[in-house]
Amino acid sequence: MYTCAMCKEHFCKKGELENLPSNCLCREDEEQEKIKKLYLEDENAKLSYNSALVEAEGYCKKTRLEEIMDFANKCNFKKLGLAFCVGLSNEARMLSSILEHNGFEVNSVICKNGSIPKEFLNIKDSQKVRPGTYEPMCNPIGQADFLNKTKTDLNIILGLCVGHDSLFIKYSEAPITVFAVKDRVLAHNPLGALYLSEGYYKNKLYK
Repeated sequence: MYTCAMCKEHFCKKGELENLPSNCLCREDEEQEKIKKLYLEDENAKLSYNSALVEAEGYCKKTRLEEIMDFANKCNFKKLGLAFCVGLSNEARMLSSILEHNGFEVNSVICKNGSIPKEFLNIKDSQKVRPGTYEPMCNPIGQADFLNKTKTDLNIILGLCVGHDSLFIKYSEAPITVFAVKDRVLAHNPLGALYLSEGYYKNKLYK
């Protein structure tokens, strides 16, 4: 069982590899050697090297949007895919415009592509967000499929729902990065739930 989230020492960050907890992954020498070899493979080497450069160059200085563009440029990714939620259409338009202004080709696919009714998934009318109305299902597999057809170099997720993002990630052929995630209650800032977990949200999260 791995419990890195509960560790307060973070010996791995300090490079102090003595007196490690019994389940510390720094003890897994054989497995770590196998993993290190994967970083030497061409595509992995490019992604990991350039992500380290972007981290160092933009640390506490650049926004995530700027870092995504820096990363894409360093990797020579010119054709970008944008998989976005219909609820963030305005944000998708702005993001696409900025990316194109900075020299990228952007293929964008909305979550409701295909307009497949939720009844296809055996969703009952009473189970819809708005019963009594036509509701198309989100189609993240379609988003991945159509972006795959355009041979994108890098795909960007903008606000896909929980689970829908899982399917998009599963079927995307290009590497993926996330620009923003969906949280309708907290203005798309899911960390807010953690920051409120000892206050207003305590009864919700520690039932």
